[in-house]
Amino acid sequence: MAEQDFGTGCPAPRGRTRHRGRARSGAALVTAGLAFLAVLAPTPSAAGGGEPRPLVPARFVPGPCPTTPEPVPGRCGYLEVPENRARRGGRTVRLTVAIVPAASGRPAADPVVFMTGGPGADAISDIPFLIDSGVNRDRDLIVMAQRGTLHSRPNLACPEVDRFYAEAVGLRYDAPSTGRRLVRATRACRDRLTASGVDLSAYNTTENAADFADLRRALGIERWNVYGYSYGTDLALTYLRRHPWGVRSVAIDSVVPPQVVSLPWTWDSAREGITTIFVACAAQPRCAHRYPDLRRTLTEQVRRLEARPLTVMAAPPSGGAPVRVVLDGGALVNLLVANAVPAVDVPAALDELAHGNPERFARARAAGATPVVGEFAHGLTQSVACAEWVPGYARADLLRAGRRAFPGWPDSVLAQAPQLPFEHDVCRVWDVPDRTAVQRVTTTSAVPALVLSGTFDAKTGARWGAYAARTLSRSTTVRIPGIGHWVVPQSPCAQRVLASFLTRPTGPDNRCVAGLAPKPFTITPPPETA
Repeated sequence: MAEQDFGTGCPAPRGRTRHRGRARSGAALVTAGLAFLAVLAPTPSAAGGGEPRPLVPARFVPGPCPTTPEPVPGRCGYLEVPENRARRGGRTVRLTVAIVPAASGRPAADPVVFMTGGPGADAISDIPFLIDSGVNRDRDLIVMAQRGTLHSRPNLACPEVDRFYAEAVGLRYDAPSTGRRLVRATRACRDRLTASGVDLSAYNTTENAADFADLRRALGIERWNVYGYSYGTDLALTYLRRHPWGVRSVAIDSVVPPQVVSLPWTWDSAREGITTIFVACAAQPRCAHRYPDLRRTLTEQVRRLEARPLTVMAAPPSGGAPVRVVLDGGALVNLLVANAVPAVDVPAALDELAHGNPERFARARAAGATPVVGEFAHGLTQSVACAEWVPGYARADLLRAGRRAFPGWPDSVLAQAPQLPFEHDVCRVWDVPDRTAVQRVTTTSAVPALVLSGTFDAKTGARWGAYAARTLSRSTTVRIPGIGHWVVPQSPCAQRVLASFLTRPTGPDNRCVAGLAPKPFTITPPPETA
């Protein structure tokens, strides 16, 4: 297990090292509150009217930039907004805002605002990836910490859950006893947060989207461009639906359509991403010859490890002493979904595992033993997932989805959603109201949109980008072969397409995609000649 980042938001090894091409790695309101939000959040049919003014205006206060490993190259401040817009006179939250100047000496007037993934990730730490990807080439880049995350107040970090994840690398991934430990850690975090006065029901995608609408008004920006990835696409589509004013264009990367995201949905994405890797190997003669039946190999290893888990010592990739690691079937699957082993190495890693060498997977699992405690806001993850993704689907629905995706796998593996294990039990203790009625809604818009997906993405399968684009009438859909989750930092072609889109949203230049193919897979010597 590891932190959520779908898009859940999901688990990736805790703590990140900055690399170009390596990206990390995922409450219905009371009736009166819903009526209030309906006034401020129009349906698409209302988009032609004037922009409503919030009853409680937000304010932007200039201030110092937060201290980060790489200094923020711009000016900063914080946005102060109501914690719960349905409760007048309640407490407020503060969200750090960084404004990174354009690299160009003559920037365009409309900036780019970024919406990060998770839910619960630290947007401020994504700034180096965004700059390296040229997102601020011709426009100022605005990055705001989402409510509940590291550089916001309050911060819904859960050190209790971080410590659980550090221990979990030495436990069976999907054992009931592991689930009970996760639930205890989650309850301890919830009790601490609510005792401090946090209204967990207010940390949801509706309020999150309203924060960005308030930010645009507070900064006096007439029009801007929205770029979101993973959970940030769920947020961006919600924002576009509820706050369409002032949006020049929307780019969504590794797409989570709000109308379909659920626990069963995660199995569909896992199947697509993993299967596409196997198909790409079969299309490369050397890979096909060396690793002839990867689908069968994976099924055999999942079943073998689930029946007889391996316990090994492995050194975390970040360094340090070896730690005890348990590899069962659930752990193996989630390492693949999280892209913890690079896609080009997956065929070799599976073959090595089948021949008694689990080193690649063991080291990837060991990465979870050294979390950065308090960096990821598990509280926001659970408030969103438990209100918007989990309701409406029973455990049996999840198991059926798993069986459809991977016939023949053990039910103990398929009963847990990839990246969100034991989530029904976690949500029982997190206890936030069901928000699916206001959140599982399709976004229909004529705003120019760029929809980016990576074919190897097992968190948010590539087909969901095309699915979301069906109701975005002026959209361009781009699939980048051989890329996993969060496409732009990993693909120079995607960076060029995004830059072209921002220059001309209705006619981006995506010709570079035609010449792309997955990189050659790693080929290791056969066991008998190794």
